[in-house]
Amino acid sequence: MKVKGLRWWVIALIALATVINYIDRQALVVLWPSISEDLYPDKSMTERKEIYALISVVFMFSYAFGQSIFGKIFDKVGTRIGFVLSIGFWSLSTALHAFAKGVLSFSIFRSLLGISEAGNWPGAAKGNAEWFPASERAFAQGLFNSGAAIGGIVAIPTIAYLTVHFSWQMIFIIIGLIGLLWLVPWMVLVKAPPKSHPWLTEEEKNYILGGQEEVKEESIEDVDEYNPPVGELLSRKQSWGVIIASAAIDPIWWLFVFWIPLYLSEVYNMDVKSIGLYGWVPYVGAMLGAWFGGLLAQNRLKSGWNVNKTRKMVITLGCFIMLPSLLALSNPGSPVAAVLIMAAVLFGFQTAIGNVQTLPSDLYGKKTVGTLSGFAGTAAKLTGAGLVALVPMLTAGGNYSPAFIIGAVLAFIVLASVWILIPKVEALKGKN
Repeated sequence: MKVKGLRWWVIALIALATVINYIDRQALVVLWPSISEDLYPDKSMTERKEIYALISVVFMFSYAFGQSIFGKIFDKVGTRIGFVLSIGFWSLSTALHAFAKGVLSFSIFRSLLGISEAGNWPGAAKGNAEWFPASERAFAQGLFNSGAAIGGIVAIPTIAYLTVHFSWQMIFIIIGLIGLLWLVPWMVLVKAPPKSHPWLTEEEKNYILGGQEEVKEESIEDVDEYNPPVGELLSRKQSWGVIIASAAIDPIWWLFVFWIPLYLSEVYNMDVKSIGLYGWVPYVGAMLGAWFGGLLAQNRLKSGWNVNKTRKMVITLGCFIMLPSLLALSNPGSPVAAVLIMAAVLFGFQTAIGNVQTLPSDLYGKKTVGTLSGFAGTAAKLTGAGLVALVPMLTAGGNYSPAFIIGAVLAFIVLASVWILIPKVEALKGKN
């Protein structure tokens, strides 16, 4: 049996895994106002924010640790089994949240969730590098990145609705089961890599494998992939350009993922049901940005732009959208204006991030993509954890302006790291 366009089915499943990934992690974010009232009725709003921040930081550190672990795991066991391990464990970890009784148990279960959920991103980057030619990688990256946005769009109103019919404990069990069901089509569809997959047509196989390396206009030549050992990988300034850009851009996303519901609750006095009506709007911007950034990069590459010009232009455009929008959030006015400006921020974020995440596959061979993506992901989650931990202090009294100003500074650092540390985005060669 042959399946036309099999690579798009594969990336669609990875995007669906990303949707599930975000539904699972967003459950605590949306439910926290109810959970904190249930478990900590005598605590003040600030004290509940501090507890929430502590649990979130535990998740972030575990997520950072898991990025490097799963980067190596995916390079070792491959995309197919790597995803089975990652999504299988994170689904079970989500269900275990139902048995949490306080800070310690929530922290343990969030830690398990963070480690296992981390595999989604190096796994997606590796799957992209395996299943797509260079000209389509940014669009494919945008597709599975949009899964995070769709997860946010779906999660917030869905979980708010489920609170009408189920306890918060049962909601964790229900959403944990969804990930286990995903394993069935994944195991059936992704039998092998493109080179040996029995369902892949010869035409598509040749298209994928033939486009794995960027073809220079001047000449066509076979280029050996550059897969350096870790020490050499980290000695290249281009690697640090990827790592620093990731470390600067990712906290912007986590600022909104972890704090949108609490922001709406604290600043606009919304309950869980009201948050369900407003909280999904920023993720629409994120979804559109993921598609826009990928399509724009694909369009420019097909029109003749090289990878270097394309990646830098799209990343710069995304940062230029984020900068004024983050500053505008210092005084948004109405809740409608606030969530629309947040949508603009996340549109810019997703426009840029898809192209930042393709940089490892632009610079190095397939055997190194997962490793560098893992290092970059670890750095990103550590800086994200730092900002998440600071939010209760930065937002004392319900003023979130300092947090948004820090986000604008981070967007500028992304620009500097890409333009200065990566002089030219191209396949690197070994040092002579």
